[in-house]
Amino acid sequence: MDNNSSLKHTYEEKIFKAMLQEFKYRNIHQVPKLVKITLNRGIGEAAQNNKAIDKSIEELAYITGQKPIITNTRKSIAGFKIRDNMPIGLKVTLRKEKMYNFLNKLINLSLPRIKDFRGVSSKQFDGRGNYNLGLREQIIFPEIHYEQIDKIRGMNITIVTTARNDKEGLALLKKFGMPFKE
Repeated sequence: MDNNSSLKHTYEEKIFKAMLQEFKYRNIHQVPKLVKITLNRGIGEAAQNNKAIDKSIEELAYITGQKPIITNTRKSIAGFKIRDNMPIGLKVTLRKEKMYNFLNKLINLSLPRIKDFRGVSSKQFDGRGNYNLGLREQIIFPEIHYEQIDKIRGMNITIVTTARNDKEGLALLKKFGMPFKE
């Protein structure tokens, strides 16, 4: 077994069975699983600085192994110096192997690198079993070298599951090893 599929293998061999027993599902299709992980980054300074968006594309591509999609504004806002259809953010959607690889890297390498890290909040669920995590800086990822960044930028990570509620979503992510605060 190669290391890249270890989290998926762990889900199939251990987590699936544990969730089936814990929540006493009648049907195996009721057992929650990961659907996708999306990373979003708003780049407000892109209005004045075109290099900001290029640097962010490069960083997110390094972190995820996939090229991000540029999100554009829908309407002009004069107070923010934003015109219609202007690039303002980036989005990456990870599925299947890339999703499991990213989650493994996030849990085991990146989150422990946060200064004074005591765990992530378990209150960031949306009511339907999906989890949102805001990161303040990109330098926690091992692919990003401090000397190469032009500015510290954060991002939002959303982990989408098939869980029906927050309790099931929390149990699923705990079994994956997500370090929640107690």
